[in-house]
Amino acid sequence: MMTTAVRPPLSAPTREEDSMSTCFAIARRKDSEGLPPEDASRVGAMRRLVRARLKYCGLQRMSDDVAVIVSELLTNAILHSGGEQITFVMTVRDSSLHISVHDGMPGNLKIRPVNSDAETGRGLFLVASLVDAHHGTWGVSDAGATTWCSLPC
Repeated sequence: MMTTAVRPPLSAPTREEDSMSTCFAIARRKDSEGLPPEDASRVGAMRRLVRARLKYCGLQRMSDDVAVIVSELLTNAILHSGGEQITFVMTVRDSSLHISVHDGMPGNLKIRPVNSDAETGRGLFLVASLVDAHHGTWGVSDAGATTWCSLPC
């Protein structure tokens, strides 16, 4: 079940705070399993919600890159956390877009080298590259249970 709390738009979202948050359960899976279909569907729904929210805030020019970042952070949390729930928060505050994905499971998150033939494993590299292209920052907090990024609007 997915619940979403969205504050009404502000006339100047870069000067005030505008926030969207949602929390949803994720399917139990074994380490060898890929992304369960119901979780893949949730990731797709979050991409659409993020795009709509950015358009609503007048930030649609960022929507392609932010949709990729959100997709990668959520997929990474689902596949690697071992948790049962994901909390996603996106806030526009102080002329910056802040995104956080909390999976509740501490861990050692890092970009790892990937063989050129590998079909997976590039998500965090992609996130880091997109954040860097926007002159933003990203990292982890809560002992690795939360991955976040901040992009200037």
